[in-house]
Amino acid sequence: MKENSGQDRKQKIRDKYKGTDASEIEIIPAKPTADFMESGGIRRVAAYVRVSTDNDEQTSSYELQKNYYTEYITGHPGWELVGIYADEGISGTSIAHRKGMLQMIEDCKAGKIDLIMTKSIARFARNIVDCLSVIDLLKNLEPPVGVQFEADNIYTLDNNGRMILTILASVAEEESHSKSVIMNWSIERRFRKGLFLTPELLGYDRDEDGDLIVNEDEAETVKAIYYLYLNGVSFSDIAELLKAYKRKTKQGSYEWSASTLAEIVANERHCGDIRAWKTFTPNFLTHKAKKNNGERTQFRRKNHHEAIVSRTVYEAANFLRASRAYAKKARPLPVLSVVDNGILRGYVPLDKDWTGFSTDEYQKASESVMSELEDTRQIEYKAGLDMRGYEVVRSQYFSTTQNPAMTIADGKLSFNTACLKKFENVEYVELLLNSVNRCIAVRPCDGNNPNAIHWGKLREGRWCALSKSCRGLAKTLFDIMDWDQDLKYRFRGDFIENDDQKVMLFQLDEPEMVKTENIVLPPKEAETDDRAEIAGRTVKQIINILPPEWEDTFGRPITSIGEINLLEQRHYAADWDVLRPAKELAEYSTLTSEDLEELLHEAEKIIEGWPIPDEHGAGESADNGDGESAGVGTECGADVGAGTEENGDRADL
Repeated sequence: MKENSGQDRKQKIRDKYKGTDASEIEIIPAKPTADFMESGGIRRVAAYVRVSTDNDEQTSSYELQKNYYTEYITGHPGWELVGIYADEGISGTSIAHRKGMLQMIEDCKAGKIDLIMTKSIARFARNIVDCLSVIDLLKNLEPPVGVQFEADNIYTLDNNGRMILTILASVAEEESHSKSVIMNWSIERRFRKGLFLTPELLGYDRDEDGDLIVNEDEAETVKAIYYLYLNGVSFSDIAELLKAYKRKTKQGSYEWSASTLAEIVANERHCGDIRAWKTFTPNFLTHKAKKNNGERTQFRRKNHHEAIVSRTVYEAANFLRASRAYAKKARPLPVLSVVDNGILRGYVPLDKDWTGFSTDEYQKASESVMSELEDTRQIEYKAGLDMRGYEVVRSQYFSTTQNPAMTIADGKLSFNTACLKKFENVEYVELLLNSVNRCIAVRPCDGNNPNAIHWGKLREGRWCALSKSCRGLAKTLFDIMDWDQDLKYRFRGDFIENDDQKVMLFQLDEPEMVKTENIVLPPKEAETDDRAEIAGRTVKQIINILPPEWEDTFGRPITSIGEINLLEQRHYAADWDVLRPAKELAEYSTLTSEDLEELLHEAEKIIEGWPIPDEHGAGESADNGDGESAGVGTECGADVGAGTEENGDRADL
């Protein structure tokens, strides 16, 4: 029975789809799609024109297209010219910066346009996504707006044209990609042959052959920027100085910024070199430039043209600029130095923010004045007091908050209040490192010392310790000691004094290590109600880690080199001379203090020759009327602005 009912249903379906008599059906035909050329009343017509570059050849094409569409649309019966929307010197791979295109779309949305005429899909857009999305947007407006691509013979309101449009848009995009590949290949071949691009650059003009020649007036501005920056004047203050003296940028403007000056200092062309492909464009559709960090081959040629500043000055300025934390404080380029005598012989002054010196340079600096001491160092024991075989118990086993301590972690440096109390009324201290003995010394200093650390202050009669950033110091110590970046390192200090001379020593070989971990408190059956409430919460747990070598000892053997050094310092019989100035090591310094002074003097002479503009812009001598020059100070507190990185081969300001 079931089988018969199923067959009956199928038969009914077959009979139903045989249809009825065609004579009984009235057919009402659809309205024919109007040809875009036909006039059904006044049609408001616009044209879109684009060329990708603004050179002379493209400009003629641009003007020809505009003239053609103006004459064509105004000469067509029933058409009204809404406007010619144009983008000149704009790539077709994205509509993001095409003001003409974007304005035309807005006018279409406002109902001002019925039809858009354009030369080809490639002129309209080389990005298939942009092309189809704009076409669909216009097609779905009420009333819809059609686009006629003349060269491709496609009208977008014709339903049969979408597949062809999609294919041709893909071809236009691939053509743009191919041009990008060919252009990059061509540029690389030029660079390999030494044919470099030389865009507009402050300090240079071009001769009839296109080669860079020095513009003497602009070169003075460039030199002043480098020399002042190396002497601790911030980019922001230099920018204000240039504005005050009405010094022009390459574009003829008087507006200067910190980022503009950072770009000038970073440009190797000022020292006569040239480096190509500092930036590149990984995506031909977005045109977004990216700094070349080795993804593309680069090309460099030294002594390509006449230099404005020496290569030493250029490298020193960028050496300073590379240490951003230091450069923001607007201080002169550091010079490596070492204490050559006294109790701190072999100690190198440290700037907690400077990252420019290598661990090898610190090591050599210490060794340079300690070699004679190492062979003659001995312990003299008092009669009847032979300490050989004994150990000095580590202070960490008996440490309290009353013991001096220094902590380094996460790029931060801090001292406890016990350190401050030992030095009594000392607000500023200087750190010194002895890489041979692996020891840090802390000595008092003035606040104007370039290495000064404001380590604490008095509040209501009580000393309060201050935490300080120390990227330079942390980098140096972690490299020398091979420490774990995830751990906190704490050191117990030895305070020694002789009359009014005081110094504190922190041995780096035996730190206390602290690790912080997040743990979840487990529930327990026998917990009190209060304990049960916090079960399951995440809390921080501090774990103290001691070095494995401490396991079988109480401390350092007295005969160890480290302990000998400390004993010598405690019982040092010669002149302590704790505040002895460090001696510069010219062989390890890019520029010495004397070099920096000469550069500053040269900058002052340059600025003296600049006329001082009056209220009306007229110039007058930089002499202030009493025979003294205006001069330039280097005590500047303004921060350096966020300078951009090297800007590839685009025109520099």
